[in-house]
Amino acid sequence: MARDLNKVMLIGRLGTDPDLRYTPNGTPVATFRLACNRRRAPSAEGEQREETDWFTVVVWNKLAELIGNNQLSVTKGSRIYVEGRLQTRSWDDQQTGQRRTVVEVVANDIILLDSRNRQTERSDEPDLDTQEGLGDSSDIEIDDINF
Repeated sequence: MARDLNKVMLIGRLGTDPDLRYTPNGTPVATFRLACNRRRAPSAEGEQREETDWFTVVVWNKLAELIGNNQLSVTKGSRIYVEGRLQTRSWDDQQTGQRRTVVEVVANDIILLDSRNRQTERSDEPDLDTQEGLGDSSDIEIDDINF
């Protein structure tokens, strides 16, 4: 049987500081918005054009706490690499009663690319290039998300 693939790799800048929350059962989850610029064909006048795609990124467990508590100097404007998968989530809007759906990037690896962040990192901070001990977001049930 053929296997499916759901993998996302993004490089961009944080548009918001990470927001750390906890599910009702105490699981840490951090979210932030990531801006990724892409070039478009030059205009008729020959000007280079860029457009920005915005992604909501969700991070779970120990990595969420490290990012959400600013232990890794990941803040608005930081340039990072995010690797993970796409996840679709649906819920009923309590105010309008309408069904809402969102597609999010569930990150399992984040690498700091901003040189200013690399200079401020301390040697006792965890290495995000490895996923060991950071937890796997696949252990989280969709019902644990309470936003």
